[in-house]
Amino acid sequence: MAWKPPPRGLCADLFRALPEVSYARGDAVNDAPRSEQIQFADDMQEFTKFPTKTGRRSLSRSISQSSTDSYSSAASYTDSSDDEVSPREKQQTNSKGSSNFCVKNIKQAEFGRREIEIAEQDMSALISLRKRAQGEKPLAGAKIVGCTHITAQTAVLIETLCALGAQCRWSACNIYSTQNEVAAALAEAGVAVFAWKGESEDDFWWCIDRCVNVDGWQANMILDDGGDLTHWVYKKYPNIFKKIRGIVEESVTGVHRLYQLSKAGKLCVPAMNVNDSVTKQKFDNLYCCRESILDGLKRTTDVMFGGKQVVVCGYGEVGKGCCAALKALGAIVYVTEIDPICALQACMDGFRVVKLSEVIRQVDVVITCTGNKNVVTREHLDRMKNSCIVCNMGHSNTEIDVGRLLNLSCSTVPTFVLSITATTQALALIELYNAPEGRYKQDVYLLPKKMDEYVASLHLPSFDAHLTELTDDQAKYLGLNKNGPFKPNYYRY
Repeated sequence: MAWKPPPRGLCADLFRALPEVSYARGDAVNDAPRSEQIQFADDMQEFTKFPTKTGRRSLSRSISQSSTDSYSSAASYTDSSDDEVSPREKQQTNSKGSSNFCVKNIKQAEFGRREIEIAEQDMSALISLRKRAQGEKPLAGAKIVGCTHITAQTAVLIETLCALGAQCRWSACNIYSTQNEVAAALAEAGVAVFAWKGESEDDFWWCIDRCVNVDGWQANMILDDGGDLTHWVYKKYPNIFKKIRGIVEESVTGVHRLYQLSKAGKLCVPAMNVNDSVTKQKFDNLYCCRESILDGLKRTTDVMFGGKQVVVCGYGEVGKGCCAALKALGAIVYVTEIDPICALQACMDGFRVVKLSEVIRQVDVVITCTGNKNVVTREHLDRMKNSCIVCNMGHSNTEIDVGRLLNLSCSTVPTFVLSITATTQALALIELYNAPEGRYKQDVYLLPKKMDEYVASLHLPSFDAHLTELTDDQAKYLGLNKNGPFKPNYYRY
C-alpha cells in the first residue's frame, strides 16, 4: 500500500503544539517569539547523575530478590519482627493443639495448603498410586524418618506415605530450599516437621536430631536426600540404625556414602539406590535440570546468556541438561570432565572439553555438576574476572568453597518431574518394607527394572501416550514377558 502524506496543515499543527527549545549558542532561532522555553543548561547535572555502582547493585538485587521470594511474600501473615525470632524459641501449636513440630510460622498453613493442592494437579501419577494402594495400607506400621527438600511437591509425597499407613517425621536436607508455608501446612496436618528456610548449620542438625531422638517412637525406615540423616543416625544412634528395615537414597552424594559404608562392611541394613534408577537419572537429573538451571540463574541475576562464556563442570545427566539449555540460548559452553566416556559424549554434542584452569579467567559463568568436593577452590575464585557468576547444580555443597544448591535455593523445580522421583521413592519404600526376609541383604540395591517401568507407565496418561503391545510371537522372539521388564539390567537408556 503506497504511503500517503498527512493532510495539509497537520504537521504545522503538531509543531505548534510542541514547546520551543532555547539553544545554548544564541542561534537565530532564539530571536523568534516563543510562548514557552525549556532550559536544558540548569538541568544538565540531573541527567549526568547516574546511579552509583552500589545503587545499581541494590536495584538489581531488589528486583531479583522480589522475583525469587514472590511466592513466600504472599504467605507472610506476620510483621517483620517475626523474622528476628528463631523458630526454636517459639511456642506454636496447630489447630488440634499439637506442638510436635518446629516451623517458621504455623499461621502460613492455609497458603501452604493451597500450594500443595496446586502441586497435586501435576502429580497425577503419585495421586493415582495413593488411591490404588491406600485401601491396602502397604506401609502400615512403617515409621519413616525423612530428610529431603521440603516443597509443595515433596509434601505430596509425605502425605501419600501417610495415606498408605506410615507415620512420618521430617526435616530439610537443604537450609535454603524449604518453603515455610508448606512446612506449616504439613505441621497443621499433623506431620512432625522440623524445618524452615535459612536454618543455621546448628539448626540443621538440631532438626534432624528432633526427628530421630523421640521418646516412645523409633524409626524403622529412612528416606534420605544427601546422606546427612543416614550419617547422623549411624554415628549418633547406632542401636536405632541396626533396627532400620531399609534406607532409600535419591542423591549422588548420599549413594556414594552408602557404597562407602557397604565397602567398609559397616552397612548393616539394606538400602535402595533410587538416584541411579532410569526414571530418576533421565527425568529428575537430565530433563529437570535442563529447565531449572535457567530458572534459578535468571531469577537471581537477570543475566542474558546469548554470547556468554559458560563452563559446566561435569557432564553426567545433570551436566548434560545444563549444557543443552545454555547452548539453546546461544551461550558458548565449555565442559570439564574426569571420565573419558562422558568427555567424548560432550565432544560429540559440540562442546569443547577443557580444564577449569584453562578458561577460568575468561568465562562469565561457572556451574558445578559433579557431586565431588573442591571443584571450585579459593584459587579459582581469585582468578575469575569481575562479575563472574558461580553456582552449584550438584547436590553437595562441597563442590564450591561457598554455595548451596542453585535450582532449589534460588528457584523451584518442575512439579511433573518431581512426581516421577516421588513415585519412585514411594515404591522403593514399599518394596523394602514389605520384602520377605532374605530378599535384600545388607547392601545397596538398584530399583528393580519392573518398578522403573511401572513409574514411567503411570506418567504416560499425562501425555495421552498409547503403548504398543507385543504379540505372543514377538515376545517369544525377543525372549521377553509381554508385560515387561522390556530391557535387561545392563541396558543403557
